[in-house]
This record gives sequence, C-alpha cells and structure tokens, in this order.
Amino acid sequence: MSREIPLIPLGQAVTPVERPEIPYPGKKYRQLGVRLWGEGAYERESIDGSETNYRTLSRVEENDIVVNKIWARNGSVSIVNIFLAGCYVSGEFPTFTPIRDKLEPRWFYWLTKTKPFWEQCDKKSRGTSGQNRIRPEKFLEVEIPLPPLDEQRRIMARIEELAAKVEAARGLRRQSAEEADSLILSSLSQIFNYQFPDLLPKAWKWKPLNEILLNNKEGMITGPFGTLLQKSDIQLDGVPVLGIANVQANRFVPGFSDYISHWKAEMLASYKLEPGDIVIARSGTIGRSCIVPVGIEPAPIMSTNLIRLRLDKQTLIPELLCRLFNGSRLIEEHKDSECRGSTRSFFTQTILLKLKIPVPPLPEQRRIVAYLDNLQTKVDTLKRLQAETAAELDALLPSILDKAFKGEL
Repeated sequence: MSREIPLIPLGQAVTPVERPEIPYPGKKYRQLGVRLWGEGAYERESIDGSETNYRTLSRVEENDIVVNKIWARNGSVSIVNIFLAGCYVSGEFPTFTPIRDKLEPRWFYWLTKTKPFWEQCDKKSRGTSGQNRIRPEKFLEVEIPLPPLDEQRRIMARIEELAAKVEAARGLRRQSAEEADSLILSSLSQIFNYQFPDLLPKAWKWKPLNEILLNNKEGMITGPFGTLLQKSDIQLDGVPVLGIANVQANRFVPGFSDYISHWKAEMLASYKLEPGDIVIARSGTIGRSCIVPVGIEPAPIMSTNLIRLRLDKQTLIPELLCRLFNGSRLIEEHKDSECRGSTRSFFTQTILLKLKIPVPPLPEQRRIVAYLDNLQTKVDTLKRLQAETAAELDALLPSILDKAFKGEL
C-alpha cells in the first residue's frame, strides 16, 4: 500500500459486537453465510432452533463486518447489507461493527475484494490451532488504508462510478453473447418455419423420419439396455463407449472415461458408431445431438442413453438434421407435444418415428448447411473476442481497487 494513505490496524476502526440468543425450538432462524474472495455475504437456508448444536446464535445487523474464521484467509469476510440484517451466525463467524467517525462500511466492503487484504488475513491465520482459523484478536491486527471520512467517501464514489461502468459493460457483453447464441437457432427456425401439413416451397417434401433413414434395420437404434452393458463391463482401456458427455449441440466432445473389451465390443457390434452417424441424447438434455467425427479408433460403442440415426445421405444431409435437433422450433414443438408434460420425459424410437421433416432438394440442403456453417464461424469468432473482452473486464476492477487504495484514484 502507498504511504499516501496511512495504514492502521483494524482494531482502531472497528469493535467486536455480539447479540447472542439462545436458540428456541419452534422458532426459525435465518442463517448468514460469507462467500470466498470478497464475493459477499448471502442468506443460507433457515433452520429451526432445535436443529443447531450451538448454545447461542448471534444476530447481525446492517453494516456489521462478519468474518468466517476458517476461510478468512480465502477472502471470506464481508459487510452485512440491509437485506441480510436480522440473520444469525454461530461463533464461527466473529462479528464487528465499524466506528462510524473513522470507517465508512462501504470503504471496508471494497477492501474485502482486494488481494492485499486477503493476504493479510491469510498471514494472520497461520500458525493458529484448528485448521488455521483466524482468531478475532488476530483479525483486528490486519492493517487497512484509512484516509479521513471525506476522502473515503470521495474515493468510494469514484470506485462505484467505475464499477458500475464495468458491470454495464459486462451486461452488454452477456447480452451480445446471448444474441449470438440465438442467431443460428433463429435463422434455422425461419428457414424451417413449417409444421405438418403446411404447404412447403417448391420441390420440398414432407418425409417421416423412417423415410430418411438408411434402412429399417440400421437406420435407428437405441443404446444397449440392461444386461447387455453393465458396470462390470467397464474398464480403463479398450474400445471407447461414447456417452452423453461427448454430445454437445452440433459438437462432439473428444475424450472417453469408459471402455469395454474388444470381445465385449464384438458382442455389441450392432451398437457400433460410424463417422457421419447422428447420436441423440434420449434423456437429460433431450434431443441434444452431434455427428460422430472421423478418426475415432477403434470405433466406439454407443452408451445406453443415446439413440443413433444413420441417414440415407442421398435424401437428407446429416449436418442439417443434426442442427434441427439442436433447438429448432420444429423439433422443440415436437418435444413439447410428445415428451414434456407426460410420464415420457425422454426420447424413444416411437416418438422419433412420429416426426415429419420438411426436406429440401439436396443442392438446397447443401446451400443451407454452408450458410449456417458460415454463420457459425462468425458467431464463434465473436464469442472468442467476447471471451478476451471478458478477461479484460475481469482485470479492470482489481486494477481500479489497487489504484484507489494506493491513493491514486
């Protein structure tokens, strides 16, 4: 810290405070918690007085300083705001109140978000018994920069002005990211804005799913059930088992955690996946799908919670159907009518076979896929730039606080 702002021990600016109550069975007590790294206090679940082993609980009020004995070294210190006033803490959370003609609570609030403050709490916690808990008397030895009240208020106003601008920029970035994510789905839904039996553009045709599959035997299959693939079959190497964790929207996630023996894989040969197959989550995130890429050796076996589609590529391009499954209005409305609000909270082959797809001619399919791929490239580029901007925004507030508490703001 700069000498421009004098450093004083916290004990000169705060005093310990307790408002103890004996927990009474039948009375509800709002509980307070304190997040790590200066992220602030929050309200935990309420408890009945009969549910605590502590002989007393202490009530906190607005502007109290609450310290988590165990995790103060990781920035678990905060100011109580008006919404949390009236909550209770145990003896593991020493409480202090600012001396108001010396310390503005908001000044201390911003201090709790700084690395030098965390480092001092860490240092004061070391060497004590009980998992490096910080003792209240040690916490009062932590030194903080403390200018006169008028200067605290001036600097606070500047901090909060700049912090508001940072948060506004974050909000715009989040909004832009959400709009980018929805752009492709919106475009796809506009292109395929039809429900059977709507009139389709010239040369388009309504086709039930079974008419675009390779054949009835291999075109659709659900992952192995029951005794076909058991936990005891899983091993550390061998033939990979492709599961839901590998399936993101329009994107295969590499890496496997489960494998089976080559002998077992031969027994499950009908569940083998080939490049170009569409794998669809039948539970969890219902309908999320991706295409099996080239280059997985040996060829993986599908897991229980997936459905595989193998298309007649002369009828429908797999990339196009895969995109439709990942959020198009056409598929979402089919899921709404067939899955949600019923006991069938998963996809089945029966449900899928009810699906009718508006199928454009192959040249038009290729143009649509190329357009969507180009759009995806632009969205990915935008999101990459946004991620870089997010990192810069994350670094801004610590920089602002560092300057503020050095007297440079």
